[in-house]
Amino acid sequence: MIFTEIALALVIAAFFGFLAHILKQPAIIGFIAAGVVAGFFGFQHLSQPELIDSFSSVGIALLLFIVGLEMRFSELKHVGISSLITGLGQIIFTLAAGFGILHYFLNVPFIPAIYIAIALTFSSTIIVIKLLSEKGDLQSLYGRIVVGFLLVQDFVAILILVFLSGMQAGGDPLASFGLVALKGLGMILLTILLSKVFPKVLHLIGTSQEMLFLFSIAWSLGVAAIAASPAVGLSIEIGGFLAGLSLASSSEHFQISSKLKPIRDFFIIIFFIGLGLKMMEGVGSIDIAKALILSLFVLIGNPLIVFLIMNLLGHRARTSFMSSLAVAQISEFSLIVMAMGYRLGHIGQPEVALVTLIGIFTIFCSSYLIIYSEKLYSFLKPLVSLFSIRSSKKGEAETEKPMKNHIILIGAHRLGRNILNSLTEGKRKFLVIDFDPKVVSRLTEIGIPVIYGDASDEEIREIAGFSGARAIIAAVPNFNDNALILEEAKKANPDVKVINTASDEWHAARLYESGSDYVIVPHYLGGEHLGAILKKKIGEGLLILLRDRVWIFLKSAFLSL
Repeated sequence: MIFTEIALALVIAAFFGFLAHILKQPAIIGFIAAGVVAGFFGFQHLSQPELIDSFSSVGIALLLFIVGLEMRFSELKHVGISSLITGLGQIIFTLAAGFGILHYFLNVPFIPAIYIAIALTFSSTIIVIKLLSEKGDLQSLYGRIVVGFLLVQDFVAILILVFLSGMQAGGDPLASFGLVALKGLGMILLTILLSKVFPKVLHLIGTSQEMLFLFSIAWSLGVAAIAASPAVGLSIEIGGFLAGLSLASSSEHFQISSKLKPIRDFFIIIFFIGLGLKMMEGVGSIDIAKALILSLFVLIGNPLIVFLIMNLLGHRARTSFMSSLAVAQISEFSLIVMAMGYRLGHIGQPEVALVTLIGIFTIFCSSYLIIYSEKLYSFLKPLVSLFSIRSSKKGEAETEKPMKNHIILIGAHRLGRNILNSLTEGKRKFLVIDFDPKVVSRLTEIGIPVIYGDASDEEIREIAGFSGARAIIAAVPNFNDNALILEEAKKANPDVKVINTASDEWHAARLYESGSDYVIVPHYLGGEHLGAILKKKIGEGLLILLRDRVWIFLKSAFLSL
C-alpha cells in the first residue's frame, strides 16, 4: 500500500536524520540514505516516477519559493569585490576543470559532462552557513567572504536554471537560447511589476494568519504550475523562485517564510528520499572509481581553486584556507540541476546516481573539514604556505613595524567604537584590528592606525605586536574568538592586560578562569547602569515630567486668551 510505504520511508528518514545529527552531519545525508534503504527493501510503489516526482515537484517549488523570498538582487552589490571575484572565478575555473576531467580524461559524453561539471561547481549555502553559525564564525572575516561568494553562486545557479528550463530534450542549445532569454526576461519583468503590487495585497491578507498561509502556498505552486505549462515553457523551479521574488519586498516575507518552511521540509524530504531511490536503482551502473576521482576533485580541487584566487586577491593564507573549505561539497542546487536534466531527457539515471553519491561523500567529508578547520590549518600550515602566491598582502595588514607598549583594540564597531573614542581622547598609543572594510576605510581616513584582518590569524597578531602590547581589548562578541585572543595574548606576553567581552555571565566566568583581567558583559553593565540612573534620577525625573506638563497646560491656557 502506498500510504504504508510513504509512512515507513518517513520513519526511516527520521532515524537516519537523527543518526546524521549525532554524527554532526547535515540531515540531507540521512534523507538520501533513507531513500537508498527504502529502495533496497523494494518500496515498489514509492519508486514509481509519477508518484515520487509529484511530491518532489511540490518540495522543489516551495524550496525555490523561499529562496526567492529571502533573496534580493540588490544584495549582490554588498558582497564585496573579493566575494564577487572569488565566486565568479571559482565557478568559471571549476566548470572548466571539471568538464575537462569528465570529457577528456573520464570519456563522459559532452552533454552529461556539462551537467555533471555544473553540479560539481556549486556549494551548499544552507549547509555551510549552518556549520559556520554553529562554530560562531559567521561574522568572522572569512565567514563574511564565504557568505558573499555563496550568494554569488546562488545567483548564477538561478540563471542556469532559467536557461535549462526553456530547453527541450534533443533541442539545439544555441537555437533555443534567444527564446529562453525572452521568456525569462518576460517573467522577471512581470515579477518586478507584481512586487510593486503584492505588498499592498499582503497587508490586507496578513490580518488573517490562515489566509496568509493559504495564499502563500497557492501563489507559489500556482506560479510554478504556470511557468511549467506548455504555453510558457519554463520550469517549476523558475516559477517557484519568481513567485518568492515577487513577495520579497513585502513586510510579511519573514512571516511567510517561517510558516512555509515546515511544509517545504516535508516535501523536500520526499525529494531526497527519491534521489536515494534513483541512486539505488542506478547503483549497478555507478563507476566507483569515477565517483572517487570526482569527489576528490570537489574536496581538493575546489578548495585549491578558491585558495589561489583569494591569495591572488591579496588575502592571507589563513583567510584563504578557511574560506576555501566552504566549497568542498556540492549543493542542493546541484541535485536539482541533475533532476531537471533527467526530466528533460538530457541525462540518464546513471548520471543522477553518480552525482548523488558524490553529494553524499563530499557533504559528509566537508562537514568535518569545516568543523575542524582550525586544527586542520595548524596541521597543514607548512603545506599551505607553499601555495601562497603573493607575499605583499592587500590591506589585510598594513603597518610598517610592530608597535611597542601600546594598546590593541580588536573590533571598532558598536562597543569598540565607544572604547575607540576614549582611546583617541586620551591620546594613548594604540592601534585597531577590524575585518570590516567600511570600518577600516573610515578609520584610515581620519588617521587612526588600523589593521584589516582577523585577530584569530597568527600573522595579524604578529604584525599588531601582541608580544609588545601593554593591553589588549577584545570588543568582539564571539566567545571562541575571545578565548583564542586571550590564550595567544598571554602566550606572547604573560604581563599583558587582557580585557574580553562576553555575551553572558557563564562565558564571562570561563574567561576569568582562563586568565582574563576584566570581562565586559554589555547587557549586564547596560542594565546595571540604567538601574543606577533610575534609582538616582527617578524623583528628579518625575518633577521634570510634572513641570513640563504644567508648562504645556499654562502655555495652552495663555494662547487661548
